[in-house]
Amino acid sequence: MTALYRDAHQFPSNHSQQLVTTLEELSLAVEELHVAEEELLAQNEQLAAAQQAIETERQRYQDLFNFAPDGYLVTDLNGVVQEANYAAASLFNIERQYLVGTLLVTHVPLSERTAFRTLLNQIASSHQINSWELTMQRRRADAITVAMTVKTVKNAQGKAVAVRWQLRNISDRKKAEAALSQLKAENLELLEADRLRAQLLATVSHELKTPMNAILGFSQLLMAQLDPKCDSKTIKMVQRIFHNGQHLLSMIEDMLNFSRLRADQVELKLETFDLADLIVTTLDELETLAYQKALAIKVELPDSPFMVINDRSRLRQILTNLVSNAIKFTDVGRVVVNLEALPRNRLLLQVKDTGCGIDPKDQPHIFQEFWQVHDARSTVKGTGLGLSIAYTLVKVMQGTITVDSEPGRGSEFSIELPQSAAPTQAHPAPCR
Repeated sequence: MTALYRDAHQFPSNHSQQLVTTLEELSLAVEELHVAEEELLAQNEQLAAAQQAIETERQRYQDLFNFAPDGYLVTDLNGVVQEANYAAASLFNIERQYLVGTLLVTHVPLSERTAFRTLLNQIASSHQINSWELTMQRRRADAITVAMTVKTVKNAQGKAVAVRWQLRNISDRKKAEAALSQLKAENLELLEADRLRAQLLATVSHELKTPMNAILGFSQLLMAQLDPKCDSKTIKMVQRIFHNGQHLLSMIEDMLNFSRLRADQVELKLETFDLADLIVTTLDELETLAYQKALAIKVELPDSPFMVINDRSRLRQILTNLVSNAIKFTDVGRVVVNLEALPRNRLLLQVKDTGCGIDPKDQPHIFQEFWQVHDARSTVKGTGLGLSIAYTLVKVMQGTITVDSEPGRGSEFSIELPQSAAPTQAHPAPCR
């Protein structure tokens, strides 16, 4: 062109304008290409970041699958294992690579395989999550009981293509349930045996009470009619009949009271009375027992009447049991009964003695039914129910009873009660 147009003024003006326009269009196209390139680079970076996020999330879910505490499997519809996590491999006692590719049914005991195949065939048509309990045979290990949660995997057309399994070893739970069931059965047997024992005690005690009252009545009549000049040996024999009869009657009464307590037949008959007066009256009745052992009985009471609302007869029974017990195990010294008021409308009743005391190892058991200290502290033996009955009655009265004792230094039983007992109709014997 330059050869054709050697002088600038010879170059056609319209061609020059077209060239400029073309160059401008090329420059604009190049600029647009640069922008498009930048956009593509940005999109590529975003795509790479998205791919990295997806891979991170996939790896996270893969880790969750692999390291979950429960066993997880993925199988095809025939039960061929396609994926397995570490917990599942541990459950079957086999490495993961050897578990994958096996038929799940081969890990089921022969006796349960037919049932397992039936359940497996039902999964494909099921739209629900299924839960089973099944025995699984571990490789070179004992069989275990497994709880299975099963769900099908469906494709876009809704057709089942795989099965997901969650497996949990519940062998320990099953053993615990079986042990608990056995304990419940044994407990029912014990309760029935205890009921029969209480029924027998009540029947026998009731049948013994009538002839024993007759023996006491006639022996008392004999003592009244004996000539003072009669042989002293004869008098002592009649007195022995009477006193031993009283002791047996006391044991019978204890067994009857025990039977009533175990049968939930305790009902407090509330009335207002002077507790201090009841204590004095009760101790007067027990004075003969103390006199026979040359023991002193001392009372520490408030100066004025001590009015309470409670069951007079039951409180007398508690006091009688504690004081007679104190006399029984005290050979020298005294028995002291103390009554005082406590804050919040409560009272403290104490029975102290200077007897042989109670060994610390025996103290947790003294309120148990039929429990007695096995030593030679006393030649007088009872039913082992006196303290148990006192304990139970105090609980019915919404109170507490404790013991403070040292061997060789006597014992102190302390009862705390509300000054006004709450009405009650029937109470079970408290568990100890």
